[in-house]
Amino acid sequence: MFRERKARREVSAQQTIHVDGEWRNALDGSTREILDPAEARPFTVVAEGGAADADLAIAAARRAFDEGPWPQTPVAERAALLRRVADFLVRDREELGLLESRDAGKTVEEGRVDVDCVADAFRYFADLVIGEGPGRVVDAGSDTVHSTVVHEPVGVCAMITPWNYPLLQASWKIAPALAAGNTFVVKPSEITPLTTVALIRLLEEAGLPAGVANIVTGPGHTVGARFAEHQDVDLISFTGGLISGTKVAEAAAKSVKKVALELGGKNPNVVFADACATEEGFDTAVDQALNAAFIHSGQVCSAGGRLIVEESVRERFVAELARRASQIRLGRGTADGVECGPLVSQQQLDKTEGYVASALAEGAVLRCGGKRPAPSEDRPAEGYFYEPTVLDRCHREMRVVRKEVFGPVLTVETFTTEDEALALANDTEYGLAGAVWTSDNSKARRMARRMRHGTVWINDFHPYLPQAEWGGFGKSGVGRELGPSGLAEYRETKHIYQNLDPRPVRWFAG
Repeated sequence: MFRERKARREVSAQQTIHVDGEWRNALDGSTREILDPAEARPFTVVAEGGAADADLAIAAARRAFDEGPWPQTPVAERAALLRRVADFLVRDREELGLLESRDAGKTVEEGRVDVDCVADAFRYFADLVIGEGPGRVVDAGSDTVHSTVVHEPVGVCAMITPWNYPLLQASWKIAPALAAGNTFVVKPSEITPLTTVALIRLLEEAGLPAGVANIVTGPGHTVGARFAEHQDVDLISFTGGLISGTKVAEAAAKSVKKVALELGGKNPNVVFADACATEEGFDTAVDQALNAAFIHSGQVCSAGGRLIVEESVRERFVAELARRASQIRLGRGTADGVECGPLVSQQQLDKTEGYVASALAEGAVLRCGGKRPAPSEDRPAEGYFYEPTVLDRCHREMRVVRKEVFGPVLTVETFTTEDEALALANDTEYGLAGAVWTSDNSKARRMARRMRHGTVWINDFHPYLPQAEWGGFGKSGVGRELGPSGLAEYRETKHIYQNLDPRPVRWFAG
């Protein structure tokens, strides 16, 4: 049965490179098969662009910024276009949610939620720019001077987005860039490009002028590298891994362009015993620990993969956590009743298996999972499935505790005092997000203030707001997305000083 599923089918190629208002193939004719991670077989083919395609896209964006109407388009018109895109996203919610599920492996419901969040982001940035004034008046200390600070678009923005949240991460960059009046080129992950392609089509349908939005589907080492080094790119925004992000920053430094990086995290979920003092509190903390670690099979930059639990409740908490984790329904994301889909690729599956093997070799105790599941009708043997895994008795020297796994793996560490909990939470080179669970409000506020992470949840995990900044400390990156700071990333600040009564200075005697 499974051999029959793996049989190759002919799939037609799509024109997925969009330059100056035209859809096209790669200049050299290269293509790439896009695999369904639940079956490990191709279901479509896209254009595989290279450096030459990137050059054309950047040139189109440059012309559209320097000569086109978009940067001078009134703010009200830009905001109206963003709202039209949001309406189109709502209209196409089912289609886009299904496409995101099939491309990235997540459940259809997760895909639908992503589409909702993308629509929210477009509406937020539309509202943000429409509510702004003409600039900040600066008191120059003289009635004869008019001084203002204004914000202008950066110019040509290059965007490189990850494979885990293709549509969502693209929107966090595209919406503020357009709201600010920029033009852009975007390179989605080569393994999950389809919903970003769909988003560009929606921008086209909404009436965005040709050349403002350009997409090149292709690999990071050619297209992404060209984006980072190109002299005509004014800003590069990258979301992805630390190693790749470092390369982007190094290449961008040569032309001194603006850089925004979101490079992942190793996120602590700190549970104090008092949060578990009641049955309701215990149930909630366990349930949220599952959500923190296993949503989208742990392939989330803010995944709560490090459970740091107070020693006095450790055994009960971990036992119940492992029991529930072992019952998570694993299968293809498009199947009814499935709660968790496959990993995105064979590479990610191999990486996850390697982390678990090293943890067990270093003394971790396996409480559940730790292997590929048996195949079923909704879980083909060829798919990249891995069981939700709980590793107990972990410590900070373990590779699985220090490095970002990006798989369904939860490690358990323990503490006995608040200071020890804080030290564990901050003992990471990353600093993207973290959570603290406690019924003591004073303790919660102390921990939140002292945790070195860009987002700290108290008695919750994972929610974000488009009006609140997102980003991290340390090696989690530089800059912020979302919120007013997310818009500011795509702007340059200019001071305009006007002397209303100019007179000679007479600094020089002659």
